[in-house]
Amino acid sequence: MKRFAIILIIFIFIIFAIPIVFTKTSAVNTNETDENTIENKIEQVELQDYNYKQYDTIKLLHKDTNTIEELPLDEYLLGVVSAEMPATFEQEALNAQAVVARTYTIYSIVHNQNKHGEADICDDSTCCQAWISKEDRMARWEENVREENWNKITLAVNNTAGKIITYNGEVIDAFFHSNSGGATEAPVNVWGGTNYPYLQSVETAGEDAYSQYSSETILSKEELKNKILQKHSDFVIDYNDSNCISILEYTESGRVKTIKIGNLNLSGVEVRTLLGLRSANFSVSIEGDNIKFSVKGYGHGVGMSQTGADSMAKSGSNYQDIIKHFYTGVEIVDM
Repeated sequence: MKRFAIILIIFIFIIFAIPIVFTKTSAVNTNETDENTIENKIEQVELQDYNYKQYDTIKLLHKDTNTIEELPLDEYLLGVVSAEMPATFEQEALNAQAVVARTYTIYSIVHNQNKHGEADICDDSTCCQAWISKEDRMARWEENVREENWNKITLAVNNTAGKIITYNGEVIDAFFHSNSGGATEAPVNVWGGTNYPYLQSVETAGEDAYSQYSSETILSKEELKNKILQKHSDFVIDYNDSNCISILEYTESGRVKTIKIGNLNLSGVEVRTLLGLRSANFSVSIEGDNIKFSVKGYGHGVGMSQTGADSMAKSGSNYQDIIKHFYTGVEIVDM
């Protein structure tokens, strides 16, 4: 009897325990399914956001006429590459410029949606990227090189069709400039704020061959004073003081970070703007009644150096090598 009671208790326990076990198992499986569904939804949203194919057509604002023209993206890029880089540069350098220009365009559209009203981007190089129509571009080339030059530009866009540059899955802000003077600059030294991890200072070999990008700016002592007074009304300078102009600090790339001029400590970037220098990579000397600024490079120095790209291409680098040199830790992917 006692044995029968024990068996009965075990039987009752099993009857009640089985539904509980299955219910708990089912609940766990349901939660896993829900979690996977959420992850899948997140992944789908990210993939949808990453579908830059929607920018096959762009709206270009012509600044001089204040009109908007709708163009296929790659047709627009033909105008950008032909305006931004000499067609005499190596094909792989032009290929790199096409990818950089496409990337810059997509980034600008995604992150500056209201900058130009209904337009996506403008044709002003001081604001966005330079752009020129095929007709105007051809007219500026010598007749005997027009077809060859345009074919190189077309090849650059076609060879890299759909290619953009990303960092951690996001399209990058692909800055570029004419000549770095030997090393590119970190953006924090130009515009302040936080550094972009993919825009680090890197050395640029072979740029000495592009001597046309070095320059000198000579100002009289009075001209220098007046230019600075336009921005700083409290500016005072005593040219009899041997230390009236002295560079106090350089950036990692060798550009002027801080310079003392009279009673002011100014950034190299501000001095470049005030005096119209080609870059902040300069030295300065006082010669009689004049102040001479010897300048290396051309542009802000951030991102890809165009002459650096051409130099790398001449040494056998392809456009992928060039891009990954100037933009740290990036990937080149299809839109």
